[in-house]
Amino acid sequence: MPSVLPDGEPMPEDGALPRHALDGSGQRPLGFYLHVPYCATRCGYCDFNTYTASELRGSGGALASRDNYAETVAEEIRLARKVLGDDPRPVETVFVGGGTPTLLPAADLGRMIATIRDEFGLAEDAEVSTEANPESVDPRYLEELRAAGFNRVSFGMQSARQHVLKILDRTHTPGRPEACVAEARAAGFEHVNLDLIYGTPGESDDDWRASLDAVLGAAPDHVSAYALIVEEGTQLARRIRRGEVPMTDDDAHADRYLIAEETLSAAGFSWYEVSNWATSEAGRCRHNELYWRGADWWGAGPGAHSHVGGVRWWNVKHPGAYAQALSEGRSPGAGREVLSEEDRRVERILLELRLEEGCPLALLKPAGAAAAARALADGLLRAEAYEQGRAALTLRGRLLADAVVRDLVD
Repeated sequence: MPSVLPDGEPMPEDGALPRHALDGSGQRPLGFYLHVPYCATRCGYCDFNTYTASELRGSGGALASRDNYAETVAEEIRLARKVLGDDPRPVETVFVGGGTPTLLPAADLGRMIATIRDEFGLAEDAEVSTEANPESVDPRYLEELRAAGFNRVSFGMQSARQHVLKILDRTHTPGRPEACVAEARAAGFEHVNLDLIYGTPGESDDDWRASLDAVLGAAPDHVSAYALIVEEGTQLARRIRRGEVPMTDDDAHADRYLIAEETLSAAGFSWYEVSNWATSEAGRCRHNELYWRGADWWGAGPGAHSHVGGVRWWNVKHPGAYAQALSEGRSPGAGREVLSEEDRRVERILLELRLEEGCPLALLKPAGAAAAARALADGLLRAEAYEQGRAALTLRGRLLADAVVRDLVD
């Protein structure tokens, strides 16, 4: 969850949505995102809405504590049930993110899932995921997660090289994420992801290849690989500004992406979103696909964002303020916006173009359609998809995805 909230109109105290938000909801999947804002330490590159114990000390008191956090989130889930009324949809995906969700006891994470099950019901084939720090879990913890209903786990690996992890202020030891994959498999997890970051200052192509080789040796069925983004206000941004570490350039990012695509494809992974690869369709992250395709999700937790039927809203950031609102029977929403048809059209292009199947050419206005024709001629869009009425990126197009999107939304 990003640390800066957008502007918007005030959120009603009861969290009520405009009547039109649930029109046609039966044709849209429903998911839940549960944000756990606690971390043992703050990584130097992190700009998410997270808090260490020292940052919370004296700020929000007991309300900000993680001891009763599961029940606080359960209160918001019960609020969601009231707001969505008699919406009959079972929940198809749940994703617990952070922060570090696995700083909470596995029983607490399970309590949140049980509340969703009690209030909404879970689809028979529901995907229930959590992020995990490799150093915060062990075989018993993973077994408890599996028993609580989790069937997918995502470990933050970032790199296999110690000096790269040090720049990122990651505290796990190389080799631990790979061991976690084996422990998760032994606990009964069918789907396991490893997260990687490329383009860290001081990382070489060989370092990146070593990380990819370590991932393949661990044999997860999903890999996410993201270019490092240096956010203003982070410790890493300050270090780069002081000249302590070098900034990685765009050419290095492109080279690392091509290495990832070549290595992962050769090992049987297929890309299905610009930064995500899976060994099978079943291995894809269905929750993220729900975001990319503009379905409905309720985000519970401090700073969490939600979207239902073209209405988007976001919660207050601080855990104390979040808990206070719910304890007083108020929505923790800080603001919301009702998306116009044009907003939704643009967002569809922005998100769907990142997917392997691309976005419908019918979404494009004349200027965007002309840009798509140019992108096709320049080898940025796939000819066979274009002939079928879709704008879908080639490998070269994936390297220039942001620029392609800017042209197509005109």
